[in-house]
Amino acid sequence: MSAPRVLVKRLPHGQGLKLPAYESELAAGLDLPAALSEPLSVEPRDIVMVPTGLAMAIPPGYEGQVRPRSGLAIKKGLTVVNAPGTIDADYRGEVKVGLVNLGPEAVVLQPGERIAQLVIAPVVQAELAETGELPPTSRGEGGFGSTG
Repeated sequence: MSAPRVLVKRLPHGQGLKLPAYESELAAGLDLPAALSEPLSVEPRDIVMVPTGLAMAIPPGYEGQVRPRSGLAIKKGLTVVNAPGTIDADYRGEVKVGLVNLGPEAVVLQPGERIAQLVIAPVVQAELAETGELPPTSRGEGGFGSTG
């Protein structure tokens, strides 16, 4: 399977920032930078939209999944509020990351800091067909926790 080609446009406030990159040989996610002109303090329970200074053209049949960086989430309580956030293939605006501070202390983000991961993943669009009855399964209508 060949890698999809994602075009990246650096916006004016993203000049000088490192482009997203895979930080290890088998990494699944590209690290996204914070395109900030000054440090940003994220207080406990605050939700902020952090610009990356980047716009992308993700090819048809793929999406961008914005996920937390494990170090920020585990060590500081900073995570992606709508994880995973989706960047659709037809979106051409700036990629921004919605972060929430679930930790007990303020977290200060620095300009250029890696704030989230972007995973490029294949997408299948389903065809919905309305019906009056669904085929039975052994689970049936059992919901949350029903399988043990």
